Formats: sequence, structure tokens, C-alpha cells
Amino acid sequence: MTEKQTWSQRFESTLHPAIARFNASISFDIELIEYDITGSQAHAQMLAHTGIISPEEAKQLVTGLDKIRQEYRQGKFQPGIDAEDVHFAVEKRLTEIAGDVGKKLHTARSRNDQVGTDTRLYLRDQIQQIRQHLREFQAVLLDIAEKNIETLIPGYTHLQRAQPVSLAHHLLAYFQMAQRDLERLGDVYQRVNISPLGCGALAGTTFPIDRHYTAKLLHFDQIYANSLDGVSDRDFAIEFLCAASIIMVHLSRLSEEVILWSSEEFRFVTLKDSCATGSSIMPQKKNPDVPELVRGKTGRVFGHLQAMLVIIKGLPLAYNKDLQEDKEGIFDSVNTIKACLEAITILLREGLEFSPERLAQAVTEDFSNATDVADYLAARGVPFREAYNLVGKVVKTSIGAGKLLKDLTLEEWQQIHPAFAADIYEAISPYQVVAARNSYGGTGFAQVRQALLAARTQISAE
Repeated sequence: MTEKQTWSQRFESTLHPAIARFNASISFDIELIEYDITGSQAHAQMLAHTGIISPEEAKQLVTGLDKIRQEYRQGKFQPGIDAEDVHFAVEKRLTEIAGDVGKKLHTARSRNDQVGTDTRLYLRDQIQQIRQHLREFQAVLLDIAEKNIETLIPGYTHLQRAQPVSLAHHLLAYFQMAQRDLERLGDVYQRVNISPLGCGALAGTTFPIDRHYTAKLLHFDQIYANSLDGVSDRDFAIEFLCAASIIMVHLSRLSEEVILWSSEEFRFVTLKDSCATGSSIMPQKKNPDVPELVRGKTGRVFGHLQAMLVIIKGLPLAYNKDLQEDKEGIFDSVNTIKACLEAITILLREGLEFSPERLAQAVTEDFSNATDVADYLAARGVPFREAYNLVGKVVKTSIGAGKLLKDLTLEEWQQIHPAFAADIYEAISPYQVVAARNSYGGTGFAQVRQALLAARTQISAE
């Protein structure tokens, strides 16, 4: 039989067993236990600091909470459904350890500001861990890029061959995406790092608490200025899930490219056995499971963002039980992002190998140097739009003749326009096409080397 919950004498009977199960969050909010203990220890110290309880009582509470932390780490404290949530579970165990003084811990505090504090402490910690994973992901991108500055790869727009680029330049685009992710998480961190502790249930408390004191103990930068807002705000969670979704967008885009590159149609990369699986029926297959899973898991993080927005959109002030539904989405998103970043980093570092010969061949078998022909004419005084239209006709004629631009004779070039000279062949060679794009942020090799140096400096500075 379910043990009677620690509600007031307003209640005469226990919850129906099915409702108790439905109401309980202990199965997932146990994730917050160490953060709950940390927050409770700060609260106990504040109660003594303000004279609400004695220093000796605060010491007993802090010591008892330390014991619970150790019991949990050792697997000796595993509260079940009768505890309802992690907060009641900790308080109940504390009372068993410290006796009646344990019942004083909840003085001047509500579960509403308590859970808000725990969630922020958790998310603050996880943001820093995710940022570290992003740095490791960036470092691997730089390692590969530095080895492939002059390796060429077809660049695409509309998934059509557009212009050749440096492979390093391509990878550095993902470095920049990850950098924005880092900065975005840093912005979110600022709004996570605000303490609601002391807001009470919704209206503050009659006790002479010191909210700034607990905020300092818990390393919060600020405290909520409005108690109603403090207990009901989940903007920080929405912002985190938005940032998380964008991280997954970036990982999914890279995953899609790896999937394409590893196909027989592209053959730009070869998957190593350590990061690929086979087919249960087709023995020749080597499947890109890692990038496919990352691409698939992106949807679940998107879903958590949408769920959080829907949970919040109709809630009147202040706290509502709906907010219990915020945690599983946050926890799962955190775990998903960390797992995906780790998997992609391993895949890049040791799970795939670029195919230089195939890449070198790929940039010579199309018309992706057509823009450079137009640029060649424009540099010799031909208006660009005129040159553009002229080259379009040349491409059409060449396709009909089964030729590439490099196959045209000098006589054929000069029949197209007298400005063409023997140096046209060098100008449209893939290497020169890439090297010539030396505008800031471009794919020219000199620019890529500068970008790599700036990226290394950026990582080492933090």
C-alpha cells in the first residue's frame, strides 16, 4: 500500500495507487538529486546565516545531505514511487538521518522555487559539458582541415556541381557553425544562471531570508526580481532547447553530407569498420549508421522544443503541474546532444577516410569552372553579363559535343572571343580556380590558411 504523502492535515486519505503513479516524477527527476542536495545545503546555510535556524542545526542538515549524496553515489539510496519526487525523497531520508531537525530544511522554501533552482543548476552544468563537446568537435574538424588545405572537393548549390573548393574550407564552415553554437549556449547560460530560490510558492516568504546569500553560495549571477516570474519562468529551458535544436541542425547537415559522400555515386569518403555496420542479408553493404542516427535523433530534439513551447503557451501565473513535463525533454535533449557530438567526433577522427584520387577526379569532370571563364573575360574588359551569356552558350555547345571546357582548343576559344589566350587553360584548372578565390572568407588557399590560424587561436584562447 502506498505510504501517505507528506501533505497537510487538509487531506484525509492517500492518493489512488494509479494516480500516485501518474503524479510521480521520481523515475526521471532523480537525475536532479545531486543538484537538489547542493541547493538544499545552500538553503540550510542561509537559514543559519539569517538566524532562522541555529548554526548547529544547519551543520546537521548539511552533514545529513552529504550522507545522502554518498549513499546515492554508492547505490544505497534508490527511492521508489512512494517518494513521488526527488525533493520529497531527499527530505524524507534527511529526516531519517537527522531526526526532527530534518523537518526544518523546508522552512522558507517551496517545491516550486526548489525545482526551479535544481533545474537551473543541472542545466548550467550540462551547458558547460556540451560546450566542451563542441570544442572537441571543432578540434577534430581543424585537424582534418589542416591536412587538406589543397585537397579539392566539388562545391554544390541546389545539390548541383557549382564551383570547386578547398576541402579544408568546406570543413571550416562547420567549425563556424559550431562556434555560433558555443556562443549561443553562452548567451543561454546567462539566463539559466539566475536564482529563483527564495521566491517560495509564488509570493515570496514572511521569513527574513537572504536570497543574495544563497545565490552567491550557488554561484548564480543574479536573482529573479519577481517571485511570480521566478517560479513560473521556463524561458531559459525554451532557449536551451532552441540552441540544442540548432546544434542538431548542424550535426544533421554534416551527417547528410557524409552519407552522400560515402555512397557509391559519390565515393568521396570510405567508412572504416569501427564506425559502420553491415546488412543482415546483403554481405557487400557497409552502412553509415552513425550519421544516419544523428540525422534521425535530430527530430526528437526538435520535438522536445515544440513540446516545451506547447506546455508553456497557455499557463496562467504562477506554477502549474504542467511544468513537471519540462524535465524529460530537457534531460533527453542533453543526453542526445552529448551522445551525437561524441559519435560525430569519433566518426571524423577515426571512422572515415577521404579519397584524394576520387576527389581530384571529381573536380575535373564538370563545368564548375564556367564562372572562371566569365571572370577571365570580365578581367579583360568584357562586361560581366555579356561574358556570362557567352559562356552559357559555350557550355551548351560543349555539352552537345561531349566536351568539357578544358577540352576546347585555343582556336575554338578564340573563335568564341578574341580575348582568350593560351593562359585560359591555367585559369580554368581546378587548382587555380580555387586558389584565385582569395577574397576574405573565400576558398583561396591563402585565405584558408589564415582562417585555420584564426580558428586555432580562437580555441586556444578559451
